[in-house]
Amino acid sequence: MALVGYARVSTLGQSLEVQLQKLEAAGVDKVFEEKKSGVDANRPALKQCLDYLRQGDTLLISRIDRLARSAEDLLRIVRELEEKQVTIKVLDQSIDTRDAAGKAFLGMLAVFAEFETNIRKERQMDGIAKAKAKGTKFGRKKALTAEVISSIKSMRVDEERTIPEIMAKTGLSKATVYRALSAS
Repeated sequence: MALVGYARVSTLGQSLEVQLQKLEAAGVDKVFEEKKSGVDANRPALKQCLDYLRQGDTLLISRIDRLARSAEDLLRIVRELEEKQVTIKVLDQSIDTRDAAGKAFLGMLAVFAEFETNIRKERQMDGIAKAKAKGTKFGRKKALTAEVISSIKSMRVDEERTIPEIMAKTGLSKATVYRALSAS
């Protein structure tokens, strides 16, 4: 009957320290940690953690959103752990799935976590739409402008430069130089 912790932050720049301190204070025997978005389906440390857990073990997490960001994902994980007879404890929200109230509260929090994610996406899309309306351009600038194409063709034909010389002078890849030379 092991106490197993799982800690996750969304980006490499964020720190796991607070979560790890809480898990250690709760007396975990082993901790799985990772720096990946909760909406990312490929979370290797979570997979290792779920594979590690055995009947009678308890999975400890600091907050429910550290485990999953959608209700569907959380319910899948909860079902998998229930089949293994593993208990989930959420430290910050005082949830324990050993009783019906804990299971119900866990489900409600999953819905709210998914709602929060959807709201954030909507705000982001609104911000992008406003920026586009103001004329903001997204993505990289085009490397092959008419001026660059003309310059590359001139270097190749008039100056008789080799492809590697043109690449060095312009800082462009071989494929881009060839694309410029084949442009009409």
